[in-house]
Amino acid sequence: MASVVPMEAPMCLVENRDRKLTVNPKALQILTSIDKPVVVVAIVGLYRTGKSYLMNRLAGKNSGFALGSTVQSETKGIWMWCVLHPRKLDHILVLLDTEGLGDMEKGDSINDSWIALLCSAALLTLLAGFTLELSNGCPITPDQYLENALKLVKGNHPKIQRANLPRECIRKFFPKRKCFTFDCPIYDKKLLTCLQNVQESQLEPEFKSQTDNFCSYIFSDAKPKVLSGGIMVNGNRLGKLLETYVKTISSGDIPCLENAVLSLAQIENSAAVQKAAEHYVALMALKVNFPTETLQDLLSLHTLCEKEALSIFMKHSFKDENQKFQKELVQILETKKDGFIRQNEEISTKNCQTQLEHLSQSLRQAISKGTFSVSEGYNLYKKKKEEIINNYLQVPRKGLKADEVLQKFLQSLAVTEDSILQTDQALTEQEKALQAEQFKREAAEKEMLLLKQQQVEIQQNMEAQQRTFEENIIQLKRKMEEERNKILEEQNMMLDAKLKEQKKLLEEGFHEKGEEMKRQMENLQKEMREAESKKSSWWSSALDVFSTGLMSILPGTGKLIGLGLNALSRIFK
Repeated sequence: MASVVPMEAPMCLVENRDRKLTVNPKALQILTSIDKPVVVVAIVGLYRTGKSYLMNRLAGKNSGFALGSTVQSETKGIWMWCVLHPRKLDHILVLLDTEGLGDMEKGDSINDSWIALLCSAALLTLLAGFTLELSNGCPITPDQYLENALKLVKGNHPKIQRANLPRECIRKFFPKRKCFTFDCPIYDKKLLTCLQNVQESQLEPEFKSQTDNFCSYIFSDAKPKVLSGGIMVNGNRLGKLLETYVKTISSGDIPCLENAVLSLAQIENSAAVQKAAEHYVALMALKVNFPTETLQDLLSLHTLCEKEALSIFMKHSFKDENQKFQKELVQILETKKDGFIRQNEEISTKNCQTQLEHLSQSLRQAISKGTFSVSEGYNLYKKKKEEIINNYLQVPRKGLKADEVLQKFLQSLAVTEDSILQTDQALTEQEKALQAEQFKREAAEKEMLLLKQQQVEIQQNMEAQQRTFEENIIQLKRKMEEERNKILEEQNMMLDAKLKEQKKLLEEGFHEKGEEMKRQMENLQKEMREAESKKSSWWSSALDVFSTGLMSILPGTGKLIGLGLNALSRIFK
């Protein structure tokens, strides 16, 4: 948001120079820095029809976008103004103002079309001009005027077909339409050319009322920009889409939204992986207090942090074909987890070694001086050793390597201990043999306990991998179902729009076009039924493929659940 607030004036986003469209890097940087949802308003209309004045009003300013006689020199291309949304605090209002279409000085009808196409990605408001004659024998509303203007004309003459083409395009791509009309803002022609300097009290009351209604509608009814499947668009995504479009146009190709979205998905999904991984590392560093007493303590925190990281990835990713990026994230988090486990072990080992080194310092000094190489020296040695062990056991926060380090410490004393035992003249040979046997038995028992601990830790790690597996499946299924529901909602809205359009075509007497619209609806309904019938089998297949990929990353999962994958598949259907 810090990059948006200083935008006190518009900036050229797409420049139109020498019949070439280029994106302004500075403006693009501002747009792509916005991570909040954007409500985009673009106005496309004829040259000098008051578009800039209305855009300034939406920004809550009297000036900003070029007005009046400056339009030809100042408004070449698309200008952008990012401002805080006045009613939705968590949204940004992105205003896009275009050069006037049909500017004779410019003489470039091709770029007119491209600029209009670029703006068609927004919530689009079309203005015919400041004044519209609404009466046609009887009063009609602005919306009725628009629908009358969009009525098709019968006939096969090329002029009629050319006239019908833009009407059909508008009816097809903008099924939900709203028309606003405006009286002349001020009847003084001298002031009309410099509206930015006119006091509000000088404007015509009817014009002020019409402008207020227009702004209120945009603020209340204009929805955040979304892509197919309910993919929310923020400034970053909008900027990357625009950049892809302009590059495609500059190369001489026709931009395709689907291809642009797929390219965007590659970039966004990669960023989502990085964002999720960084969140995991930061959260683990915050929650884990090294060293943990057990491996399970660490793995429990890992599970919580991994779940949050996965949720972040799901929130920011889309169109992840074959879950390529999700599997990449699983691999990264597994590697990060292993790194935390090693760090935990290293800190515990170092701490325990330091403690034992400190506690055993007097023992080693006594050994060096030969303190225990006397009659009954072995019992003195054992007493001192037990004292060190008891003191060590009282040390807090030793971590999960406490037993292992202690066992290695005792093993390091084995040769010395045996030497003290054998040279003690107060003990009989039988007593020495019994003591040596007891020492070996205790060492073997400790080794067995360490081995069991290692086996428990291996099991715990495999169980953590299984939780990773299940959480990925759960969140993937939830995301896919949400996307599926959004697509169904969009398709139902499309059906409803086509039904209304078919009704209008039949009312206007275009029965052939109405029948074509009916066939389109029938095909769409058939596709929806087929998709629904294949949903279960498709999900099962997608789950199996993803599960297989996860098992290669999480080998412990296969050892734990093995053939149980099919059962898990049925659970999630």
